Parts: sequence; structure tokens; C-alpha cells
Amino acid sequence: MTLRATDTFRPGLARRAARVAALVLLAASLGACSSLNIFGSKDDTPPDEPADRLYNEGLFLLNNKKDLKKAVTKFEEVDRQHPYSEWARKSLIMTAYAQYQAGNYDECVTSAKRYISLHPGSPDAAYAQYLIAASYFDEIPDITRDQDRTEKALAALDEVIRKYPTSEYAVSAKQKVEVARDQLAGKEMQIGRYYLEKKDFTGAINRFKVVVTQYQTTRQVEEALMRLTEAYMALGISGEAQTAAAVLGHNFPDSPWYKHAYERVKGAGLEPSENKGSWISRAFKKVGLG
Repeated sequence: MTLRATDTFRPGLARRAARVAALVLLAASLGACSSLNIFGSKDDTPPDEPADRLYNEGLFLLNNKKDLKKAVTKFEEVDRQHPYSEWARKSLIMTAYAQYQAGNYDECVTSAKRYISLHPGSPDAAYAQYLIAASYFDEIPDITRDQDRTEKALAALDEVIRKYPTSEYAVSAKQKVEVARDQLAGKEMQIGRYYLEKKDFTGAINRFKVVVTQYQTTRQVEEALMRLTEAYMALGISGEAQTAAAVLGHNFPDSPWYKHAYERVKGAGLEPSENKGSWISRAFKKVGLG
């Protein structure tokens, strides 16, 4: 608003003109300050980039194995700059995948769990759960070490199968379940053999019993039955020893472990003979193997 010489001077008009001039000056100063911080230095914060550009850049780095760490950074930037966009949802699952590919399993689990928490009904929730399971599975240690990671893998794999039975990931999860179960059975066998060597036959039997009752679909069960034959014979409990040998021969007649069990019983002048009331016999009938 400009005052002309022909205008009649009025105090109210002058005050309004002064206010307008002040607002113009304020706007100009704010514009100048947008590139300065309070100390007068330049603000280096980059402007937001388009979500689709960040996402595609991350995808390029991931697909070409250029730099998985940079790919993760691109996907995380989508979430930071555009948190409520569809691109943010897509970027979060890709963050988990890129971390898995980089071998950063703990970070993958964290990102995948966050995805499931934020988007439980998404079609990619099944894949997020599978990434959690695969991360634990890929770090299963050898049987001489603690099997906490194996147990976590088994629980996460079971979750895939239970929650997403018709998904494409359920088949792979079932295959991994068998490997994980065999690993846990192998740990029980290792401890059982240790007790057997120390002549702690009761302790050994308890470990082999876990394999027979909980992991009898694994490859470890044949040796477990033979070791039960051996331990029961050492304790003089011939009936259970004969039953273990008989169940082994009935279910795995071509197993080399049956040959050892048969010879152990035969060496005491006995024959493999199944006692239907034995826990060994009942355990196998429970799953239809007996």
C-alpha cells in the first residue's frame, strides 16, 4: 500500500501501511534465513528427494550388488523423508531384504519385525516373517555350541507355516524345519554320548529319550535307539534294551545302527523283542512309525 500526496492523511491508514511494510520486511528476512541457521552459517540439510527416485536408486544398488549398505541407506531415506507413503512400506521390506543379503541378520530381524508390526495385513507380511526365520536359520551353529539360535529359527519357521500355510514360503519353511529339528536332535545325541562315555547311563538315556519322543522323524533317531539298547543293557534292564532293538529293526531294518543293536542284544544271549507297553513302543505308535 503506497500513500500518495493527494491522499488525505489519516492515522489508521498510516498504521496499516506501516504494518504491511513490516510484514514485507519479515517475509524477506525469513526467506534469507531459510538458508542460514541462527549462527548465520549455511544450512546444509538437503531438500527431500522424490520417494520413487530414492526407492529405484536403492533397487538398482541392490539388484546389481553394487553396494548393499548404500541400498539400505536409500530405502531408509524413503522411510525418513516420506514416512506415510506407499513407497515407505515397500522400502521397509526391501530394507530387511537388503540387510539379509548383506549378512546383517540382527538388523534384518529388526526391520522385518517392524514391517509386520506396521503392516500385519500386507501381502508381504509372510515374506517378512520368512526373512526373520531365514536370518536365524542361516546362523545355526554347529552342535557343539548353544542352540538358542536354532530354537529361534524353528519357532520363526513354525510361525510362517502356521500363519501363512498357503504362501510360497511355507514349503521352504517346512524344509528348513526338518534341518533345524535334526540339529536340535544332534545336540541331544552329542550330550547323550558324552554321558554314555562317562558311564552316566541314566543321564544318557534321558537325552536319547528326548530324540525318540520329540525328534523321531530326524535321521538321529536310528542311533538314539541303538544307544538306548546299549545303555539299558549296561544297566541290566534287558527288556527295554530288547524293545529298543526290536523297534529299530522294525522301522529301520536296513540301518547299520540296527546291526550294532542286534549284536549287542545277541551278545547277551537275547533276541530283539518288543514290549508293547514300553515307552519306546508307545512313542513310535503315536506317530504311526511302529
